[in-house]
Amino acid sequence: MKTDRQLFEQYHQNLKREKRIIHVWQISIIIAFFLIWEAASRLYWVDPLLFSSPSRIFQSLLERFAAGTMVPHLSVTLFETILGFLIGTIGGVIVATLLWSFTRFSKIMDPYLVVLNAMPKVALGPMIIVAFGPGYTSIIMMGVLVSVIITTLTVYSAYNEVDPNYLKVLKSFGATRWQCFKEAIFPATLPTMISTLKVNVGLSWVGVIVGEYLVSKEGLGYLIIYGFQVFDFTLVMSSLVIIALLAAMMYKVVEKIEAWLIKHTK
Repeated sequence: MKTDRQLFEQYHQNLKREKRIIHVWQISIIIAFFLIWEAASRLYWVDPLLFSSPSRIFQSLLERFAAGTMVPHLSVTLFETILGFLIGTIGGVIVATLLWSFTRFSKIMDPYLVVLNAMPKVALGPMIIVAFGPGYTSIIMMGVLVSVIITTLTVYSAYNEVDPNYLKVLKSFGATRWQCFKEAIFPATLPTMISTLKVNVGLSWVGVIVGEYLVSKEGLGYLIIYGFQVFDFTLVMSSLVIIALLAAMMYKVVEKIEAWLIKHTK
């Protein structure tokens, strides 16, 4: 018979083994993808002018980083995305909290939020540029606009799905609405907020890149548009690869935050 400690250690070993298997598969898939892409380009299964190849992209990135021409564009886009991500997420949580706090206000705003969520945010790009000017502010606002509405709706829905029995117990002890929110609603919806963070990583990148398409004179979105204009598709694919890497890094940071919150809110 195995002791409880031995069973616990075996359980953790199984978890570690499962994580290793997952990581191996993830790395294998990305390596296989680039190898197939390189082979397809060299063997002309795909047009190398349009789709470039990993080797050309790697060479292009080396040259641009060595010349110092890529870093300014990368840093601008990263700054805009992180700021848009933070403002959109925090703003969405604040609006959702206000909606939960004021029932009448939430009923009034419900149809407007549904319409805003259904409206294509990209179509509002020209209006945002006119309102905020052709600069960083309008691009950041595009990132905010894409993420803030979905964050508001998701978090507000999570607030309302918390077991009402928790609130009844707290109110029976004389808790105020704010105390109910602080002790029951907010902690219970933390997993939903973390899931929203993960979604907002992608949404923020979409908003910022679209904003750079429309107005920017620097940034990765600008490089993509410039690459299309001069038929330098290696530059286009290089920018897309960098965006994918940065988005993956942001996703990993959110995962670390998730692990920290789970550990410190138990």
